[in-house]
Amino acid sequence: MSLLRRSLATLAAVALTAGVALAQQAPPRPQPIPKPVAPQMPVPPPPDVDAQSWVLMDYATGQIIASKNPDERREPASLTKVMTDYVVSAEIAAGRVHPDDMVSISEHAWRAGGAGTDGSTSFLKLGSQVKLGDLLKGMIIQSGNDAAIALAEHTAGSEDAFVGLMNAYAKQLGMTSTHFSNASGYPVADHYSTARDIAVLSRALIHDFPEDYAISKIKEFEWNGIKQQNRNELLWRDPAVDGIKTGHTAAAGFCLDASAKHGDERMIAVVMGASTNRARADSAMALLNYGFRFYETHKLYEAGKPLATPKLWKGEADQLPIGVAHDLLVTVKTGQYDKLKASMDIPATLIAPFKKGQQVGTLHVTLDGQPLQDVPLIALQDAPQGGFFKRLWDSILLWFHHDRKVDAAAPAADAK
Repeated sequence: MSLLRRSLATLAAVALTAGVALAQQAPPRPQPIPKPVAPQMPVPPPPDVDAQSWVLMDYATGQIIASKNPDERREPASLTKVMTDYVVSAEIAAGRVHPDDMVSISEHAWRAGGAGTDGSTSFLKLGSQVKLGDLLKGMIIQSGNDAAIALAEHTAGSEDAFVGLMNAYAKQLGMTSTHFSNASGYPVADHYSTARDIAVLSRALIHDFPEDYAISKIKEFEWNGIKQQNRNELLWRDPAVDGIKTGHTAAAGFCLDASAKHGDERMIAVVMGASTNRARADSAMALLNYGFRFYETHKLYEAGKPLATPKLWKGEADQLPIGVAHDLLVTVKTGQYDKLKASMDIPATLIAPFKKGQQVGTLHVTLDGQPLQDVPLIALQDAPQGGFFKRLWDSILLWFHHDRKVDAAAPAADAK
């Protein structure tokens, strides 16, 4: 037998041995982390509140904890101003407008939103100059329609152009059942939203523009010699409440978008179509209390920490660390932590190259057997191709490698 044939025979034998070893290799499993011990306790159903539609959302995760008709299209009334606030705040952050800008109060703002209307107003004087920052306070605290229109005109040149921005931001935020037709929430055709969408918007406002959001906890504001109180009476009931906005028209009923924070936990409650001012406040407060009492948020996995290091073929390295791009948080009923399960769905054959941040698989989280979250698993570092002989060797080994989809148990981690 020639030297070449003997070499090939030896190479095949080694490859066969390696192939058998690979076939017996167990799927990658992240190391278990001890679970927190929580007492088992019954969790009652959510309160039966006086509202046509409502949602209770955990701020950290964005999960809807409880709801009634969350996707029912309704007139949002002055909850519209949460989006007006978001758009103006975004334009301030982008440097296109500034809180110290002097804004001219146009006839349209004065006539459509001023004291001559039956809507809420900041009593802005026609032709006067008002700082943009004061207009934000007038809109958020006093719910001034004139302030909202003046802000829209200054920010986009006209209210119609501003409405285009509102709808563009709504689409960007994933508000799939919302369409705005004005900046104030005054009743007009084709102007609607849902409790879910308002909660999504509110979460984005708190996260993206915390300094502007802080205006909504101010209890009163004076302009043009007239002092007006914030219509959100929960600011007086509970110091944990720090926003967000009230709304009311005959068609919309009484609406309240409220948020409160206890320690590291924040809840958002959106109530639409309540029968009275007291009913909307009682309803929102009951929902917030329910969320804080009976739900808890846990951090399952930390961003950038390897959950698995599966085999990497034809790469400089032999393994590819994978994990999640952002801290993975979940909200569950108190005492149900041990019912959380996670599994990783990773292709059996991972062939270099991979870029850091590239999706490699999916992490599935379930609660008591029901799907809770699906999160991308990403490469935690660059994984370039190996040299010629490394790629050649792995190509031979791959002849003996049997494809299989990795479905490895990924136990939950420490509580947040």
